[in-house]
Amino acid sequence: MKVALLGPIAWRTPPRAYGPWEQVVSLLADGLVARGVDVTLFASLDSITAARLDGVVEHPYNEDASYDGRVWEAIHVAHCYARSGEFDLVHNNLDWLPLAMSEFCRSRLLTTVHGFCSPSILPAYQRARSAYVSISDADRGPGLDYAATIYHGIDPRQFPFRAEPGEALVAFGRIHPDKGTAEAVRIARAAGRRLLICGPVHDGRYHEEEVMPLVDGDQIVYGGNVGPAERAEILGGAAALLHPIGFAEPFGLSVVEAMACGTPVVAYPLGSMPEVVDEGVTGYLANNAAEAASVLDDALKLDRARVRARALERFSADRMVDDYLRLYQRILA
Repeated sequence: MKVALLGPIAWRTPPRAYGPWEQVVSLLADGLVARGVDVTLFASLDSITAARLDGVVEHPYNEDASYDGRVWEAIHVAHCYARSGEFDLVHNNLDWLPLAMSEFCRSRLLTTVHGFCSPSILPAYQRARSAYVSISDADRGPGLDYAATIYHGIDPRQFPFRAEPGEALVAFGRIHPDKGTAEAVRIARAAGRRLLICGPVHDGRYHEEEVMPLVDGDQIVYGGNVGPAERAEILGGAAALLHPIGFAEPFGLSVVEAMACGTPVVAYPLGSMPEVVDEGVTGYLANNAAEAASVLDDALKLDRARVRARALERFSADRMVDDYLRLYQRILA
């Protein structure tokens, strides 16, 4: 089987820090190669992979101001499709643009929908010649025929178990109203606990006007964006992860990463969270800051070894790769 993985080029694969799509594509590429699949990864040319690597940009466009992302994503897709006849399957992980150009793909096309950014992109999905994978049942778009739901997976080796947590809570992810960064501060203050906030700023106004005025450098600390090594240390050392999202989260990779370290999660029940969090086992769901503060004590009493075991049972990279391989075989059959 020869597979082309069409990855994003916003960040390196795997990412140096932020880049959830790139992280998933990296694990999938390496896992498929380990199972004997002939994989070509289309990504930025500084990517690190066990697969064959091809692409058109030397560096990700978010790390090189000389690249216009809109232009180079189109060139990137066209380059992959020009070679598409060499493969049994092209697996698109680049959202809607490859779908708008799908008539130029000369092999079977599969698209993982990493989350709908807007209903306005639905025409590209509805008109395309592609099979679809959702990353949670909650994130299925209207009118699309899905081949499967396949949850993201993580590499457990990157997130070692921490039996003894620290005292601080952690909010981990984009600094954006969708991620509820300021809401996490309200929960921490209501619980009387220290909070460490980590993640890239994706909404500058929100960061400056609603988050930073709450940061005092003592009880509430902003640690900036962090890389993979720091990520495991911070998530594993947390008493709990706060995930008070304000939107329908398609999946929530940081939630699974925290649980893999043994860290329980308190989240708002939007989007995929009821699918990802096993209440009373890996964490709890709450509807507002007051509820979240009230269930926090119960979350802190959860067995961290059981939290990790359940996370690895459901969300390992090996399970994700096996699910995709079975789907590839079914599509090609």
